[in-house]
Amino acid sequence: METLNIVLSAFLRRHIHLRVRGYSLPHPKADDTASLVLSLSELLMAATLQSASPRPSLYLPRTSTIFGSTLKFGEKEQTRLRLLASFENDTSLRLKASRRPEELTEDVLNKEEIRAKLGNGCNLFDELKQRFLCFKKDIYLKNLEHYQNLARNQAPKFVVISCADSRVCPSTILGFKPGEAFTIRNVANLVPPSENGPSETNAALEFAVNSLEVENILVIGHSCCGGIHALMSMQDEVDSRSFIKSWVIVGKNAKLKTKAVASTLHFEQQCRHCEKESINCSLMNLLTYPWIEEKVSKGVLSLHGGYYDFADCTFEKWTLDYKGSSVKDVGDRLSIKNREYWH
Repeated sequence: METLNIVLSAFLRRHIHLRVRGYSLPHPKADDTASLVLSLSELLMAATLQSASPRPSLYLPRTSTIFGSTLKFGEKEQTRLRLLASFENDTSLRLKASRRPEELTEDVLNKEEIRAKLGNGCNLFDELKQRFLCFKKDIYLKNLEHYQNLARNQAPKFVVISCADSRVCPSTILGFKPGEAFTIRNVANLVPPSENGPSETNAALEFAVNSLEVENILVIGHSCCGGIHALMSMQDEVDSRSFIKSWVIVGKNAKLKTKAVASTLHFEQQCRHCEKESINCSLMNLLTYPWIEEKVSKGVLSLHGGYYDFADCTFEKWTLDYKGSSVKDVGDRLSIKNREYWH
């Protein structure tokens, strides 16, 4: 490995003579293969001669040259032949020897970038550590009684179903504090209908509605949603190998409704329309769960939609009007009320 490092260093010092323990070695010409291999062999022999013994007393005198008259011609040629044979047999050395100095320089830079990224990873966790310690000092300890109560029990007023997108954090944009919102996040903030069977989303809903007895379910969509973009880009046939496509097909009704009313719009505008339409489809899908519809019909549970546009930081909110909505008729019928626009 040490010898190989010496070889690589020679390439990176184009137009500069490398001095190995006092011996001057000319840099090989990049376009002269014979000279390239010969110079490499000279360099390797120099390293071999030096690494043969770590004791200074056994090094060649500084006044000698690697292939000067002080070495016998026969010894020099035998050494050259042995090193040339090693190049013939070692594919990895031949490949590295055939590369241009610019490529080797790029390799070194890439390795430096990798090391820098690994270092940044450590710095990221150092930053997280400081954030946690600040939270503990400035929030947790100052509200110790509240957090001790949360350790014993939780009674959130909201279930929030939002996208997994890193740009959409419900607790940040709506100011939820710990214990206020039971949060469910998935790709494209979708709620599958009950007929689709068990999923992480409806399992969380069952716990929140039946055990925690939340009073509100808020489905939050957002602008520039990658999941909706994938849904709108899909062909009719779903690729079963894609987890994303197999999931976002849950919003197929939103896509169909969007195509029916916005087919003449630009694709990005269609996606924006579908982002909002998918929220309403999720609200309707919530009513397919008997234990949700029962509570909604009794007025102890309300279903809401929200749309966050992070491009201009605006928020739309509306509430499903249960009396005017139905999922049992031929074709879903949705009615909303209490629409608000926060900006």
